[in-house]
Amino acid sequence: MTDTTNAPIPDGPADREPVGFLPTEEQRAAILAELAAAGVELGAYDRRIVDWMAQMMDWGTAATILGWVRRART
Repeated sequence: MTDTTNAPIPDGPADREPVGFLPTEEQRAAILAELAAAGVELGAYDRRIVDWMAQMMDWGTAATILGWVRRART
Protein backbone atom coordinates (compact mmCIF):
# COMPACT_ATOMS: atom_id res chain seq x y z
CA MET A 1 0.00 0.00 0.00
CA THR A 2 1.17 3.54 -0.69
CA ASP A 3 2.61 5.38 2.31
CA THR A 4 0.34 8.34 3.00
CA THR A 5 2.01 9.29 6.30
CA ASN A 6 2.74 12.82 5.10
CA ALA A 7 -0.59 13.08 3.29
CA PRO A 8 -3.10 11.30 5.53
CA ILE A 9 -6.52 10.05 4.55
CA PRO A 10 -9.19 10.94 7.13
CA ASP A 11 -10.56 8.02 9.14
CA GLY A 12 -13.50 10.08 10.36
CA PRO A 13 -15.52 13.13 9.33
CA ALA A 14 -13.28 15.91 7.99
CA ASP A 15 -13.85 19.29 9.61
CA ARG A 16 -11.11 20.90 7.54
CA GLU A 17 -9.21 20.16 4.35
CA PRO A 18 -6.71 17.33 4.72
CA VAL A 19 -3.18 18.62 4.20
CA GLY A 20 -0.32 17.02 2.39
CA PHE A 21 0.91 16.28 -1.08
CA LEU A 22 1.52 13.17 -3.12
CA PRO A 23 3.07 13.19 -6.59
CA THR A 24 0.70 11.99 -9.32
CA GLU A 25 1.94 8.39 -9.40
CA GLU A 26 1.75 8.05 -5.61
CA GLN A 27 -1.68 9.66 -5.53
CA ARG A 28 -2.86 7.21 -8.22
CA ALA A 29 -1.47 4.31 -6.15
CA ALA A 30 -3.21 5.60 -3.00
CA ILE A 31 -6.55 5.86 -4.83
CA LEU A 32 -6.20 2.38 -6.28
CA ALA A 33 -5.16 0.95 -2.89
CA GLU A 34 -8.18 2.40 -1.08
CA LEU A 35 -10.56 1.18 -3.77
CA ALA A 36 -8.99 -2.29 -3.72
CA ALA A 37 -9.20 -2.44 0.08
CA ALA A 38 -12.90 -1.62 -0.22
CA GLY A 39 -13.36 -4.43 -2.74
CA VAL A 40 -14.22 -2.09 -5.60
CA GLU A 41 -13.85 -3.79 -8.99
CA LEU A 42 -12.65 -1.36 -11.64
CA GLY A 43 -13.42 -1.28 -15.34
CA ALA A 44 -11.50 0.57 -18.03
CA TYR A 45 -13.49 3.78 -17.59
CA ASP A 46 -13.11 3.59 -13.81
CA ARG A 47 -9.32 3.39 -14.24
CA ARG A 48 -9.48 6.35 -16.60
CA ILE A 49 -11.23 8.37 -13.90
CA VAL A 50 -8.64 7.25 -11.32
CA ASP A 51 -5.96 8.60 -13.67
CA TRP A 52 -7.87 11.87 -14.04
CA MET A 53 -8.30 12.18 -10.27
CA ALA A 54 -4.59 11.59 -9.67
CA GLN A 55 -3.61 14.22 -12.24
CA MET A 56 -6.24 16.89 -11.66
CA MET A 57 -7.35 16.79 -8.02
CA ASP A 58 -5.45 18.39 -5.23
CA TRP A 59 -4.63 16.01 -2.40
CA GLY A 60 -7.18 17.55 0.00
CA THR A 61 -10.05 16.73 -2.36
CA ALA A 62 -8.77 13.25 -3.19
CA ALA A 63 -8.08 12.45 0.48
CA THR A 64 -11.60 13.51 1.46
CA ILE A 65 -13.16 11.24 -1.17
CA LEU A 66 -10.87 8.37 -0.14
CA GLY A 67 -11.89 8.98 3.46
CA TRP A 68 -15.53 8.44 2.44
CA VAL A 69 -14.56 5.16 0.76
CA ARG A 70 -12.56 4.09 3.81
CA ARG A 71 -15.38 4.90 6.24
CA ALA A 72 -18.01 3.24 4.03
CA ARG A 73 -16.19 -0.09 4.24
CA THR A 74 -16.19 -0.14 8.05
